[in-house]
Amino acid sequence: MKIHFIGVGGIGVSALAKYYLEKGHKISGSDLVSSEITDALRKKGAKLLIGKHRVGNLPKSADLVVYSPAVAATNPELKRARKLKIKCQSYPEALGELTKEYFTVAVCGSHGKSTVAAMIGVLLTKAGLDPTVIVGTKVKEFAPHQKGDGGGSNCRVGKSKYLVIEADEHFASFLNYWPKIIVLTTLEPDHLDYYKNFKNYLKAFQKFISHLPKNGILVANKDDRNTYNTFSTAVKNVLWYSLKQKEAGKIRKILKVPGEHNVSNTLAVLAVARILKVPDKISFKVLSEYRGSWRRFDIVEAEIRGYQRGKTRKIIIINDYAHHPTQIKVTLKAAREKFPKKEIWCIFQPHQYQRTYYLWNDFVKVFKEAPVNKLILTDIYSVAGREKKEIKEKVNSKKLVKAVNRENVIFLQKQKIIDYLKKNLKGGEVVIIMGAGDIYDLANIL
Repeated sequence: MKIHFIGVGGIGVSALAKYYLEKGHKISGSDLVSSEITDALRKKGAKLLIGKHRVGNLPKSADLVVYSPAVAATNPELKRARKLKIKCQSYPEALGELTKEYFTVAVCGSHGKSTVAAMIGVLLTKAGLDPTVIVGTKVKEFAPHQKGDGGGSNCRVGKSKYLVIEADEHFASFLNYWPKIIVLTTLEPDHLDYYKNFKNYLKAFQKFISHLPKNGILVANKDDRNTYNTFSTAVKNVLWYSLKQKEAGKIRKILKVPGEHNVSNTLAVLAVARILKVPDKISFKVLSEYRGSWRRFDIVEAEIRGYQRGKTRKIIIINDYAHHPTQIKVTLKAAREKFPKKEIWCIFQPHQYQRTYYLWNDFVKVFKEAPVNKLILTDIYSVAGREKKEIKEKVNSKKLVKAVNRENVIFLQKQKIIDYLKKNLKGGEVVIIMGAGDIYDLANIL
């Protein structure tokens, strides 16, 4: 089968493209910009076109077109495909078809989806269950680390009946999925540009949970008030996990990735392993060896070269995807706990004007209380097709800095950050590069 992917550089869409490549299909695709993700697909045999979307990018012989949810209906490749009556599916629709073919474990929630899905995938792999895994991050255990690849793969194709996926709630994408096990981490207001209010957000999760078959199981976080209040009496087969259970103490001692939120994530993974009859002895060994995934508290040591000839300073870089106030809070807390005596700098790129606007007070509060020595905010990462002009006029990063009103909080344009770091870092600092946009590429420059 010949499949064309529009927006193939996305972390989810690219994983599905890798899946079909591994299955022997001919893959083509297009995206606006190249990246290590598109480079990796090319190496595997995909024919990709980078730059402006054009009608000519679409192979006339394509049997299926899969497009990113971010792709507009006016996209010329998508319009052409529909005119030619080629079957077209959004990424969630295409992934949804796979969930019907496999015994699917889907991880949902406001926070921790990628981490939990990655950990489950790694654990089941090392336990010999040979799962297929499609996740929104790159997992180090799924591919050898090579310079520039981000440290792994977002897709693993196994031969068993098991499929592990990250179930995203934005645009209610997860309503396309039909799993046998659902993991629910936390519930907190997000994506309010789409849902408008928290009530609608909760309704979407309730509808997704209803996709479980009669013998399906919900694994849910008892410590999260919104999760417990919403589902404590609504679902028959619920397996609750909690930081109060006895295994939490053992996990704290063996876990390499820091933070109480990751202890909680690991308890969710352990619950799934037990459902699938993986012995605890194997689970604890695998969990103790887990090294984390791309842009989830991803630690690297680096040398920053200054303006004085021959002078270099060693720093620690933490690359992290956090972009919601709660994620920021727990990540900074984990950093302070892991590096209690070091000077911590945080560079944050707000993700989407809409999120910044709807969660403004939460952002202000978390940055006022942030346990960092220096906080640099850069311009908001604008997501094409998802921003409203009237909201873009109301919020920006300079206004956020002013509202936070701390001496150690400044605004810098992204292109000026590297020079600022070179001039002001003394060596020994921890520099957290944080956000869901393109801020992560600073880590590659340093």
